[in-house]
Amino acid sequence: MNIHLENVNLNSTSGPNSFGQKLVKYLPEGNNLSSIDNADVRLCFIESPYSAHKTPLVQRLDGIYFNDKQDYNAQNSNIKRTYKQAAAIIFQSEFSKNLVTRWFGDHENYTIVHNGADIEKINSISAIENKALDRYDNVWCCASHWRPHKRLSENIRYFLEHSSERDCLVVAGETSKKINHERIYYTGNLQHETLIALYKRSSTFIHLGRFDNCPNVVVDARASGCHIVCASLGGTIEIAGADATVLQEEPWDYQPLDLYNPPNLDFSKKQKNVWNIDINMKKVAEKYVTILKSVLEK
Repeated sequence: MNIHLENVNLNSTSGPNSFGQKLVKYLPEGNNLSSIDNADVRLCFIESPYSAHKTPLVQRLDGIYFNDKQDYNAQNSNIKRTYKQAAAIIFQSEFSKNLVTRWFGDHENYTIVHNGADIEKINSISAIENKALDRYDNVWCCASHWRPHKRLSENIRYFLEHSSERDCLVVAGETSKKINHERIYYTGNLQHETLIALYKRSSTFIHLGRFDNCPNVVVDARASGCHIVCASLGGTIEIAGADATVLQEEPWDYQPLDLYNPPNLDFSKKQKNVWNIDINMKKVAEKYVTILKSVLEK
């Protein structure tokens, strides 16, 4: 089967594009990337630039726009058009499916496939060596593109309230919202291999972001052996593992809101995680191929 990847940059390390790299690596034999003119099927990440094309379309979709401080209808317009045109939808989480169908309506052909980790690559990377970290019994870490709804300040507050004096926190990703503390270290942006090495050195990965659909950093941290601490609102709990620490948030009615003004969390409110998803990228790629083939059989 010839597959055209649409709206994907395989030279980028951003979340969707890094997933594209992993997908290409684990495509089962007999499946190849192709130009759109020679493709049997298109796999589009989020939205398509084509208003119409003869090649069948499968849309990989995480979330949509709902920040009431922005023109979310305009931001969603091309995503919704692609959704209506697609022969099949791949949602990255149950949360993503619930959000999108509430806004765009049900789609007759959808599958939920969570993101996967490159286990083979992770196993080949050693834990990071760093003299500053050697002073501590446990390393905690977090990583993101630090926008307000990622709640870096809550990550830090949770660490300070739940760690011992023999623990440190490493914050990866650029941020101007630094809280100075002798046990907190800021690295800025890191290459993917260095991030994995950091995860493998860490006991705990904190991800208290709100509304994330299926964050690749959590998938990779869990696959690297980290215990995950996350919030309940979003798709993160679905890939955090059965032993994750989940902080309970108030339910959301899927209506527009001020995305960049998130509430603080009550750390005393916790819930058991009922999700225990297999995050092996090899199996994820097999599911994608099954879905892509299915639209050719109709």
